[in-house]
Amino acid sequence: MLQEIVTLLETVPEPARPNDYADAIVENNCLGKQTIATRRHSLQHLRELYSLDPAVPIFRIFRRLWADDPQSAPVLALLVCLARDPLLMSTAEAVIALPDGAEFQRSAMHAALVKAVGDRLLESTLEKVMRNAASSWSQSGHLEGRTFKIRHRLSPKPAAVAFAMYMAQAAGFQGEEILTSGWLKVLDCGSSEALELATLAKRSGLLDLKMAGGVFELKLDRLDPAMNDNMRGA
Repeated sequence: MLQEIVTLLETVPEPARPNDYADAIVENNCLGKQTIATRRHSLQHLRELYSLDPAVPIFRIFRRLWADDPQSAPVLALLVCLARDPLLMSTAEAVIALPDGAEFQRSAMHAALVKAVGDRLLESTLEKVMRNAASSWSQSGHLEGRTFKIRHRLSPKPAAVAFAMYMAQAAGFQGEEILTSGWLKVLDCGSSEALELATLAKRSGLLDLKMAGGVFELKLDRLDPAMNDNMRGA
């Protein structure tokens, strides 16, 4: 739902409350849906994927980075959805492991989903999940083509790397292992490229990074000023 979240964020200005997003979708029909039922369904799905609640750090940071770098919206949105949708996350390896230019194989994604859910989903449901997942990976830029999808290597920007580092740290990665975590691999970043882009993110004021004498120190306080404000006001 990349276009939907982009349209919503363009429509609802900051500061915004959860009800502001709901009103924009249901009452004002900013997504252009034909019925109240489809508007409510869109709201539910967007809440599941993104939360639409500024009190949730992942959405708050996503919204901030999207405003700073709208061109990174596709991969920023993917990172949020990977964190919040276990089924999408289970398909990651089937896409990320493909070399640039390789043809995407549905069988690999099917096997990954079966491994994740066992026999809990009907085959028809698995097919739907695969279509949705392939669409998500296409919208993020990892896959290209319609009938035959081909793996495309990303060229991420500092904002996306800062967000991936936040995800990695939240998942428990520490020190230099953040640079080789799966969150950075989603961006097609090796450790050296990730470090280079993290340095650019530091210059943009998104994070603090120190590397000296074998010590890797990453601080992400700047990424979420709202959290810092709340802590100072506590």
